[in-house]
Amino acid sequence: MNTTSTPKTARVAARTTLTPQSWIDAATEVLVDRGIDNVRVDVLAGELAVTRGSFYWHFRDREDLLRQVLKAWRDNATEQLTARLERASRDPLAQLRDVLSLPFRGRAAVRAARIELALRAWARHDSMARAAVDEADASRIDYIAQVFSALGFAPIESRHRAFVLYSYLVAESQLTPVSGAQQRAERRRFVEQLVLQPLGAGLRGRSRTI
Repeated sequence: MNTTSTPKTARVAARTTLTPQSWIDAATEVLVDRGIDNVRVDVLAGELAVTRGSFYWHFRDREDLLRQVLKAWRDNATEQLTARLERASRDPLAQLRDVLSLPFRGRAAVRAARIELALRAWARHDSMARAAVDEADASRIDYIAQVFSALGFAPIESRHRAFVLYSYLVAESQLTPVSGAQQRAERRRFVEQLVLQPLGAGLRGRSRTI
């Protein structure tokens, strides 16, 4: 019996073994390593060792894939992450410290930072990516502001503190190569003290007009 797969059989196998997530993962890897201009159907088909036709089994076109890449990132890096942080503890201080720990979570944090950097570069010249990044930033800041509110800070002050903390997280995730582990740990402790420090009466009054 000849057990060699026919071309038609191979194409059917590719369609059934590859999932939409396979293409999304491949697209994300190419985005991170080579930039958005290289996230093309022919490049991804080569990476996955399948024909271009396999792509259209799962997606209408390249824009459909890019939309799904952004959705997957949003779901994983914002919505699911926020849900995990909320489930981990009901204590707002513990939640705040969990948020502060995000840039320090080993390989997972490094990979997340690389993806985010690539997405932000893409968003500089693409409105769809810009909208996704803006939505993620706003959602994350909203969550952190809720944590500060639970710690007893006034709503507007909570949002200012959330923005300061979020800006630190974004910077820390991108500045890893320029600081040693001890410096990063010291900076993390300093930022925690800074964002939890009550404002003086004068500063608190001026914060309403910021």
